[in-house]
Amino acid sequence: MSAHRDASLELARRSPVLAALVDEHGPMRIPARTPVAGRFESIARAITFQQLAGRAAETIWGRVRALTPDGFTPAAVLALDPASLRGAGLSGAKTAAVLDLALHVDTGQVPLERLGRLPDDEVVATLTQVRGIGPWTAQMFLIFDLHRPDVWPTGDLGVRAGYQRAFGLDALPSPRELDALGDPFTPHRSVLAWYCWRVLETTTPEAR
Repeated sequence: MSAHRDASLELARRSPVLAALVDEHGPMRIPARTPVAGRFESIARAITFQQLAGRAAETIWGRVRALTPDGFTPAAVLALDPASLRGAGLSGAKTAAVLDLALHVDTGQVPLERLGRLPDDEVVATLTQVRGIGPWTAQMFLIFDLHRPDVWPTGDLGVRAGYQRAFGLDALPSPRELDALGDPFTPHRSVLAWYCWRVLETTTPEAR
């Protein structure tokens, strides 16, 4: 992806720390932009991954996905007995979140086909209408599904810890401190976040 490659090289020019990370890990690599038809499933998958280790989340997601063998659509999810989602391993809160997402998409309150044309802040506002979706999940959608270049998830512990380690900070930066620390890397902060994750080799919700 030339845009991610170009942004990675630009960050390398701006910072010796980023130059070393680009040398070690290569340019940013993420899956292709998610088509409209795959956005509902991708967001539901991100809900599943919240606060779980990658392997456990993958196992649960595989069980959830298997509940709708003819396609993971809002209608198919709304037709499920909530107990089947809990039986697949989702917590009660995540079950409610996935069902609320399905309802919002089914009724048009979350118009997935329009999200790609909205500014970042409007995408976040639209998605966070859904129960259980906070700014972090919306930011992951912006980075990995819509390929937005300048998302800076300052509340992500992996990004905070990765930045601390990469830049040799004595203490873990707070979200507010990290917000300012990201300013020199605008408009490529999504790429900066990716390198912070690579420092820790964190599994992100959209890593496939």
